[in-house]
Amino acid sequence: MRTRRMRKLVLLLTVALGTLGLSGPHWVSLCHAQDATPAEVGQALNTAGDNRPQLERALAETSGEERRGMEFLIANMPESDLQSLSADFLLENSRLAWQARRELPWGKQIPEAIFFNNVLPYANVDEKRDPWRKELLELCLPIAKECQTPSEAASRLNTEVFPKLKLGYSTQRKAPNQSPKESIEQGKASCTGLSIVLSDACRAVCIPARLVGTPLWANKRGNHTWVEIWDGDWHFTGACEPDKNGLDRGWFIGDAAQAKKDSFEHAIYAASFAKTKQHFPLVWAMRNKSVPAENVTDRYARPDESNKTTVRLLVRVLNGERQRVVQPVRVIAQTDEKAELLGDSRGETADLNDILRFEVQPGADYVVKVGNLERKVRVVTDTDEFVVEIVVP
Repeated sequence: MRTRRMRKLVLLLTVALGTLGLSGPHWVSLCHAQDATPAEVGQALNTAGDNRPQLERALAETSGEERRGMEFLIANMPESDLQSLSADFLLENSRLAWQARRELPWGKQIPEAIFFNNVLPYANVDEKRDPWRKELLELCLPIAKECQTPSEAASRLNTEVFPKLKLGYSTQRKAPNQSPKESIEQGKASCTGLSIVLSDACRAVCIPARLVGTPLWANKRGNHTWVEIWDGDWHFTGACEPDKNGLDRGWFIGDAAQAKKDSFEHAIYAASFAKTKQHFPLVWAMRNKSVPAENVTDRYARPDESNKTTVRLLVRVLNGERQRVVQPVRVIAQTDEKAELLGDSRGETADLNDILRFEVQPGADYVVKVGNLERKVRVVTDTDEFVVEIVVP
């Protein structure tokens, strides 16, 4: 009985909308569960102003599921994109995204809502809108085709793509939110720029990906951006920071565990192309609220470690020019010289917040040794962590 009523309702709506020129496959596509509504698409076209013919051409030259994907993009893109992006740009982006969906073994397994929001989009945040998909598809497809799962492919891409592009982390990059083209041309990028490259590399081979980050760590040491990929669920990785053991590992796990969901500056957010009630904090443009987001703090934060009995000792080694250098570091407890903690300090290619860390006892005395240099430190008891800097010749 319910099915008959639904069919009757659909028939009546089809007849009614037919008088408005919205009958047939076009109307059916607009009523899909993940689709943009006619009103949303219409509002976007009106906002496009003089660029409206470009968007209408992009819609006219797609059909079926690709048409619905184009409607999703147009209904959700920021105003500046509505008024500037060409039909050629949008059509190439769409064609290559759907091509990858057909060619990769996991393509058909991705729910349409995830594909629309985390594969099909041409941008992550507010980076320059460059046509990156063709170049990254050609680079990444041979790598991805050797893999069985999106997780395996994302790990391989994180390991192999950056050396191939001769691209790495550097504080000397021109802007924090560089497009892939800008980062590749410079050979250097921030954590955000590297995350944009990895996210786009994943999207190029139909691995759903999104940027994730915090405006400020709870310990106030700075901000950070990384990448999540979808493989039945969301998993994270640091861009240009692959771990041989796979995903869901990274130097920032301890920092992320202290995130605070109800604090705007200390929460963790995942960028979204689809509109949401929350915006992604752009630390380089805090007044820009055009990038939608989800608060995903619960995926990272851990209960307050009230019973924790150690303090994090962070060791940074610098040269005479105040640049970070990689050096073997030894931390020795003065009460037991046989108890040594060992590690290597981070160099300039590591994120600024990626600092060699040791868990030590509060109130105890330690000697930090780097080569022939040593520094005696007493671990204070009223903090969760503290930083020791050692300058080498």
